[in-house]
Amino acid sequence: MATAMTVSRQLDQELESLKQKLLAMAALAESAVQKSVLSVSERNSDLARDVITEDITINRMELDIEEHAFRLLALRQPLATDLRLIVAAMRIATELERIGDQAVNIAERALELNSREPLEFPIDIRPMADLALSMVRTSIEAFVQQDPRLAVQVCQRDVEADILDDEYIQKILDAMIQESRWVVRLHHFIIIIRNLERIADLATNIAEDIVFIVEGKVIKHRCEDWALFAPPS
Repeated sequence: MATAMTVSRQLDQELESLKQKLLAMAALAESAVQKSVLSVSERNSDLARDVITEDITINRMELDIEEHAFRLLALRQPLATDLRLIVAAMRIATELERIGDQAVNIAERALELNSREPLEFPIDIRPMADLALSMVRTSIEAFVQQDPRLAVQVCQRDVEADILDDEYIQKILDAMIQESRWVVRLHHFIIIIRNLERIADLATNIAEDIVFIVEGKVIKHRCEDWALFAPPS
């Protein structure tokens, strides 16, 4: 008969396995975003097709994490922090799958853009892409370190993403007015910018889940307020 210590050790091992699966999925989702952005900025359709193909793996990883988490909930009946970790892991996996979907959307637009002549009007999406990717990386680092302060940094940077989103969209709309022949291609860029802004939002959702794991506090839709008023660690 298993002792309480043995059961606890088994749970710890299974939780560590769950974390590692989540980190592997995060790495693949991050890579998908990087490739999708390069497929636009470097007009590389092979990278775009890679993103679309690899999305199947990301989807499978989400299902595997969900099954793992449900098995832990059913068989181990975890409490307190362990329970919050398992629940948050499922939510984070969903956010990562959605990040992968946004990367696919960008890659599909890249294929459309790359099939036509490049725009004479330069639109550099890399600054916004770098910001969104930085937010994803920081949210995952916060998960690894179980650091709510790091998570809050992601919430704070979401404002920057919103500002860049407005700035880019306005530039594209101005270009549409000046050059009607570019309207179709510029519309693809509007969708790409919206996808990048959505990735930043999804990174913020992950950050909110980190605070839930560590602090046991639900700060959904009020992450920035929590950042302002949370007591120092």
